[in-house]
Amino acid sequence: MNKTPVTVFTGFLGSGKTTILLALLAQIPKEYNVVVLKNEFGDITVDSQLIDSAAGVNGGRKSSVRVAEMLNGCLCCVLVGQMKNALLDIKEKYNPDRIIIETSGSAFPAPIAWQIRQLEPDGFSLDAIITVIDCVNFTGYEDTSYTAKMQAKYTDLILLNKHELITERQFDILLDHVYELNEDTPKFKCNGTQGVSPSLIFGIDTKLFQLSSDGSFPADNTAYTASNHHASEVDLIQIIYPEPSAENGTCNDQECSHDHHHSHENKKKAEKIDATALLPPQTFTKETLEAFLAPLPKDSFYRIKGTIRIKNTDSSSELYIINWAFGRYTLTPVIDADSKLIYRITVMGVDLWLWVDKIFIGFGFSATEGYQSSGALKFTAAKK
Repeated sequence: MNKTPVTVFTGFLGSGKTTILLALLAQIPKEYNVVVLKNEFGDITVDSQLIDSAAGVNGGRKSSVRVAEMLNGCLCCVLVGQMKNALLDIKEKYNPDRIIIETSGSAFPAPIAWQIRQLEPDGFSLDAIITVIDCVNFTGYEDTSYTAKMQAKYTDLILLNKHELITERQFDILLDHVYELNEDTPKFKCNGTQGVSPSLIFGIDTKLFQLSSDGSFPADNTAYTASNHHASEVDLIQIIYPEPSAENGTCNDQECSHDHHHSHENKKKAEKIDATALLPPQTFTKETLEAFLAPLPKDSFYRIKGTIRIKNTDSSSELYIINWAFGRYTLTPVIDADSKLIYRITVMGVDLWLWVDKIFIGFGFSATEGYQSSGALKFTAAKK
């Protein structure tokens, strides 16, 4: 049986995985059939639109690059088992030449790799684990994120992204930190918008994460598989307005299979805003959006991602994908399939309970004490 090679991209929140992946896809021959399996926190999907846009860069590419998304959790723990179904479904539908998995920013590489190893009899092979490191911010979150250390330690290739944004002295300090975690793995400078050559990424045939002789996970795997580790590292704020109805697939606490760990000022409960408290939401201009984002501290805010409606000078408006990480962001226009959509945003970071009211008010909503039930706005705190 011909086995489909699987390449896994890891890297902490905001490291630049998606940007590198988009640039990589643009270099793949259009006859080479690739499926991207994207994993992200929250209920909000935007990367399929970005990848579809990139897929059209080289004429006809849309027929050979496809994307599937797995939301509301982390592939390495919350969605264990679901990845098998997703890969089998992809193989049956598309028979791809390669599958690329882009993990959430808090994924441990080992459990994902082991699941792929277990699927070898079903026609899959683990080609490589690729880790993207954010040269600007890695030395800041390295001390607070066990996940970031694990991603840097257990990988076949380290891509040093955003190196052009720091000084040579800062880069030397970064390398010292990375070499302390992983001395032997090859490391390459990478400019995210230019990407890397497929010849560098594909065909590595990793020897990492081998299964035991009976095909099971190794017995001593506690260093790789801390249960729900992501829940102790990342706070989430989700803003969806207008709120979709349950009929069109909105996730709510009763219907979703994943676990939420909620708190606000040490209250272990779901915190949502009463829909009756919503004011007419603000529609940003590019200038007011810039003013809103500029003061957000990088040590608390890791990522802001989703779709946002922006008003033009002639009072018309357009829908954009916003991709904000550690103070830098891009806006990508998208086809306005839903003229009523204002926001569909996920904010990721730490200690966001200090900022949740300011974020809600900044987006034009009335924040009140004792949030009531509504799916439009939701704060999910990390489990401490």
